Amino acid sequence: MPHDGDSKSMSAPKFSTLGCRLNAYESEAMKELSARAGLRDAVVVNTCAVTGEAMRKARQEIRRLRRENPGARLIVTGCGAQVDPEEFSAMAEVDAVIGNAEKMRPETWEMLAGETPAGKASTGDAPAAVRVDDIMAERQVSGHLIDGFGTRSRAYVQVQNGCDHRCTFCIIPFGRGNSRSVPAGVVVEQIRGLVGKGFNEVVLTGVDMTSWGADLDEGLRLGDLVRRILRLVPDLPRLRISSIDSIEVDDALMEMIAGERRLMPHLHLSLQHGDDLILKRMKRRHLRDDAIRFCTQARALRPEITFGADIIAGFPTETEAMFENSLALVEECGLTWLHVFPYSRRPGTPAARMPQVEGGTIRERAGRLREAGKRQLHRHLAAQPGRSHRILMESPTMGRTEQFAEVRFSAAQPVGQIVTARIKSIQADHLIA
Repeated sequence: MPHDGDSKSMSAPKFSTLGCRLNAYESEAMKELSARAGLRDAVVVNTCAVTGEAMRKARQEIRRLRRENPGARLIVTGCGAQVDPEEFSAMAEVDAVIGNAEKMRPETWEMLAGETPAGKASTGDAPAAVRVDDIMAERQVSGHLIDGFGTRSRAYVQVQNGCDHRCTFCIIPFGRGNSRSVPAGVVVEQIRGLVGKGFNEVVLTGVDMTSWGADLDEGLRLGDLVRRILRLVPDLPRLRISSIDSIEVDDALMEMIAGERRLMPHLHLSLQHGDDLILKRMKRRHLRDDAIRFCTQARALRPEITFGADIIAGFPTETEAMFENSLALVEECGLTWLHVFPYSRRPGTPAARMPQVEGGTIRERAGRLREAGKRQLHRHLAAQPGRSHRILMESPTMGRTEQFAEVRFSAAQPVGQIVTARIKSIQADHLIA
């Protein structure tokens, strides 16, 4: 029998995931697909294309993994591979490039498993094999069920992929294609299975969640899907929604926020900016007053709700006064969790042709936004000591409240279970129970 150091031994593929939660979800699905196909001695890099910096990091990661795995086949996929397959194919380190649709198909991994392992890695000459089709021709979402990213606390269910909008800074529609929805019945059955396995929280994921249902010809919206899940899976303790576009939230979802305690009181909003002119130049579908109005209304319906938000600092043409509107929006909307993105020029987008803000100014503004986010988080945490929370345990000593605040325990708790505990104090960016 070969041992681990034997040159004849065959190892399972290694995965490196860059970018969003959906990429992480899909990497877990690819692990299952590649294992089922029998792929061995390979390294898979699941890339992100959201910014030019993301593409640079992808190239850097590919070179690092090649150095560390000289004899393995190196396969590149994800949004970066979809929008610019030639760039990765031309890299001496890469043996194969597969698109975002192809990576979710069993036959792709069966084909890779059946090919000769030795590739360009040893020669560095011919371009890598490219299997990237037109993502805009995709009409369905490949549904894959995964078990919580290696934990037993929460699971993720993809309900939607792609985006029909064309924000001027965003390349993602060209990596993900147009919006496609997973039928409600499929989603419900997946969640039933997860609850049967003991999961106490399910997170719905997608690229443009609030567009769910538009392509299904059933007249259903995201709120209808949430209502159906909670009605048909009564044993599901907690349902959480990932990032949404607040201007597209439907009445049924607002009703669920108001009246359904199993829907977690935490929403992450795709806001992007706080200045109306910049929002128009971004080709967003809301103005700052729309964002403030939504947060005010949701908080009136569910007083304990918290909000996260994506905000871009230094978008082209942004003046100091325009930036100050974003800074003010953090408090006006009562945002608790900020994802701050320093604007990064992405060739091929309309924003890349607009007058750019100087790099040092972008970094300085991003820093100020992050500091504002830290103050808001501290304000939320400071109000929690003395209160009791239902906490989903992610590890023996760490869990999260319904509002997604991190809580740490001195004594071990059962992983994956929901425990009720009183908050004693705060420490840095988390609570102590």
